[in-house]
Amino acid sequence: MAEMKFYGTGRRKNAIARVWVKPGNGNVTINNRELAEYFGKATLEMIVRQPLVLTSTSDKYDVVATVKGGGTTGQAGAVRHGIARALVQADAELRPALKSAGYMTRDPRMKERRKYGLKKARKASQFSKR
Repeated sequence: MAEMKFYGTGRRKNAIARVWVKPGNGNVTINNRELAEYFGKATLEMIVRQPLVLTSTSDKYDVVATVKGGGTTGQAGAVRHGIARALVQADAELRPALKSAGYMTRDPRMKERRKYGLKKARKASQFSKR
């Protein structure tokens, strides 16, 4: 029999995470590296583990994720979103808790595009009357 795997896609800013959750003992692997080795910061590790801690399933599931694009914070947010979605696939009763904590909602904030005539999205060249 094939092993049970639950999939979730997570996105934040320009980062996209593909996350698989399977029964195990709490190992988190991102791009074939351990969580602490990949992110290095305790705050980013905490962000990734938040859905597991909230649902008290951190020792019941192993997480395997591949992440592309964005920076470290965006990638951590994307992995968190993917884990939350995969946990809901694994157990639908976890959805209300994850939704009320805001882990099921995709963060819509993106970098604003650059407009012509300006140096950046909103930065204009210096104005002088004379």
